[in-house]
Amino acid sequence: MKILCDVHISVKITKLFANKGIVSVHVNDILDKWVTSDNKISDYADDNEFIVITKDSDFKNSHFIKHRPRKLIKINLGNISTNKLIDIFESCYTLISEKFDSNLECYFEINSDYLLIINANENVA
Repeated sequence: MKILCDVHISVKITKLFANKGIVSVHVNDILDKWVTSDNKISDYADDNEFIVITKDSDFKNSHFIKHRPRKLIKINLGNISTNKLIDIFESCYTLISEKFDSNLECYFEINSDYLLIINANENVA
């Protein structure tokens, strides 16, 4: 599992995953940094097998219409503190790693009162 955090996701989230031994980068450290287009981010993520973590609805639309990025975690929590978001990722880390490691395409949405997981192309090898 590899994580790519979009511009509005705190760098602390990349550190959370890195501390778990997971390759984790922030868009501010690659490509055109904070001005990187969504298309470039999706291409980079898919080419390098990253899961994109974002608050941007454009990625959700692209995932379901164009199937890119193939792996996406969409955060729908408004102006939540980074510490609270870290707690949420800690609590659902095992579920995230299981779903994304076993699927070629997966969508995971975190809302205030539910988690939505949509798997496609389940890897049956």
